[in-house]
Amino acid sequence: MSDKPSPIRVRIAPSPTGYLHIGTARTALFNWLFARKHGGSFIFRIEDTDLERSEKRFEDDIVRGLTWLGLTWDEGPFRQTERLDIYEQQLNRLIADQKAYYCECTKKKLDAERAEQQMRGEAPKYAGTCRDKYVSAEQGRVIRFRMPENETVSFTDLIRGPISFETGLIGDIVIAKNTRTPLYNFAVVVDDADMRISHVIRGEDHIANTPKQIMIGRALGFPEPHFAHLPLILDPDRSKMSKRHSATSVDEYRKLGYLPEALVNFIALLGWHPSDDAEKMTADEIIAKFDISRIQKSGAVFDVQKLNWLNAEYIKQKSADELYALLAGLYGDSDVLFGTKEATLKLLEAGKVRMEKLSDYAAVHDSFMLHDYGLPTLQGKKNIPVAEITENLSKLREMIRATLLHEFTESGLQTAIMPFADNAGRAAVLWPLRVALSGEEKSPGPFEIMAVIGKDESLRRIELALAKLTS
Repeated sequence: MSDKPSPIRVRIAPSPTGYLHIGTARTALFNWLFARKHGGSFIFRIEDTDLERSEKRFEDDIVRGLTWLGLTWDEGPFRQTERLDIYEQQLNRLIADQKAYYCECTKKKLDAERAEQQMRGEAPKYAGTCRDKYVSAEQGRVIRFRMPENETVSFTDLIRGPISFETGLIGDIVIAKNTRTPLYNFAVVVDDADMRISHVIRGEDHIANTPKQIMIGRALGFPEPHFAHLPLILDPDRSKMSKRHSATSVDEYRKLGYLPEALVNFIALLGWHPSDDAEKMTADEIIAKFDISRIQKSGAVFDVQKLNWLNAEYIKQKSADELYALLAGLYGDSDVLFGTKEATLKLLEAGKVRMEKLSDYAAVHDSFMLHDYGLPTLQGKKNIPVAEITENLSKLREMIRATLLHEFTESGLQTAIMPFADNAGRAAVLWPLRVALSGEEKSPGPFEIMAVIGKDESLRRIELALAKLTS
């Protein structure tokens, strides 16, 4: 018998009953990181047995979201609705071995039972009415698993350590409506065994399901996977993440202008941190540093400010051409262009330092446009005399005309104009120049604006200011 360890095989298994949630994305990421770190396989499974709520548009969104994040899978996607014959075979095995049985109890009877148990201060569970009645398939409303009585189910969670449950508190759970309609706790056990899943890494809200699944797996003679339960993602008030404080679907973050590499970096730090406490990391760096033992037990607070900071750092790293392609893909060429493609690339190079999200581009674009203004704005708080502004702008116009095109850069313009501004008074020169170029009291600096809009447009805007002064 070989001592060689079994290969690492993990899975992400979302239900297509809603859009890809940031929590599901975090679970997918941790499974993907674990597989990549250990040279294992990452399996993608669609748990679509809830026929009433499952929709193709949700499945498509999950596929798009995982692809956008770069979480490529090695096998799948597998769909549970395509595996009904496998579930039926295993259900019939349990029934034949008397490890599962048909139950004919009505909802009314079960509700009454539950109410009585609660009145007695007991944890609600099935009373076992049909356990030994041998109800036929025709009479049965559901199929129940015969939970072994008075046993302790124990497992060592890779994050939380030893966990134990008493089977007597669980009762005989429903595992299928009929042999062609399995429920979650049964189907997931069969799937994980059939797909040879070695590690089940999922949210802590599944801890209560784990003993049920372990007992079903044992009844079927399946090997037991390792379990790891991730902490919840919390809003800033430490409540469970909700739309009250932040977007919850991955696509919402894409539309808001977050970069996939920034979002991956951020959600990797929701409940885990590397030994060197690094914060900004590429996917390859995260893989190299990932250690499941460093995942925390307590909830992870979703800090939007930290996400914005990370996203801004990744935006700064992008070239103007890369940003243009991203923006055009998100919003369309017509909403991105700033006159010409060349001017747009200059704008992006200058303006990316002011962007936390791609959606901030609209404000950056607007800040380089010429806005309507009046004489008081041109004069500023120091009420610079009109004659002085006229003289200074006229001299600036001539200096700009004399500036060679290859010198028409932010540094080149500073070199040409600052000696004059220092001599005539910076406020009296630079304030009117800023307003003439932008029409705003608060805008990018005048040299930055001119370098982006170019020589001809700079002169046109100064001419308009001089026309205002003389009219």
